[in-house]
Amino acid sequence: MSTGDRARNKADEFKGKAKEGLGKATDNQQWQAEGKTEKNTSKLKQMGEKAKDALTRKDEPGR
Repeated sequence: MSTGDRARNKADEFKGKAKEGLGKATDNQQWQAEGKTEKNTSKLKQMGEKAKDALTRKDEPGR
């Protein structure tokens, strides 16, 4: 996973957490749901990138 992808995914995760928290604070269910979706989507992207990296490293000679 490139550093740019990692940073983008972490920023999206933070944005989702913030939106979810703001939704809870204002009792806005739509923001809560959107924040949770954004947060979980970024976590799934991170997991996919980590799996891809693990497979790539496994295929490299000398590892």
